[in-house]
Amino acid sequence: MNEILKLLEQNSRYTAAEIAAMLDMEEKAVEAAIAKYEEDKVILGYQALVDWDRAGEEFVTALIEVKVTPQLGDGFDRIAERIYQYEEVESVYLMSGAFDLTVIITGKTLKEVAQFVASKLSTIEGVTGTATHFILKKYKEKHCLFQKREEQTERMLFV
Repeated sequence: MNEILKLLEQNSRYTAAEIAAMLDMEEKAVEAAIAKYEEDKVILGYQALVDWDRAGEEFVTALIEVKVTPQLGDGFDRIAERIYQYEEVESVYLMSGAFDLTVIITGKTLKEVAQFVASKLSTIEGVTGTATHFILKKYKEKHCLFQKREEQTERMLFV
């Protein structure tokens, strides 16, 4: 059944009939499996991956390293929950290594992102440090290529 999940992760617009044909299954079985995955929160949602640069929209995306003091009994969970409540926050991950959490946010300007870090993120009790990294260009995300390089049509040889 994980094959259904893999196909939906590749393309969430596949219909149950298409998945059934690809996996040599009954369409009703695929529909039932998808419904069960949704009910069990294995499938959390469906999204389109958009190249906003090509759409003419300008956003700033930042990856923020966050160092925190774990809370007694809750570890990192309570602080992570407080962080992911903010609308600007797209993703929060618990990390191993030099910092504890990775927070990914999107804003309209560098200043907006900096303001979020200074006034909201760094003021949370238990946050002991942050380091902000701005994403300058996306090449690949979720197995999709952004702005694939155009093939050179003409070749020149200089001798």
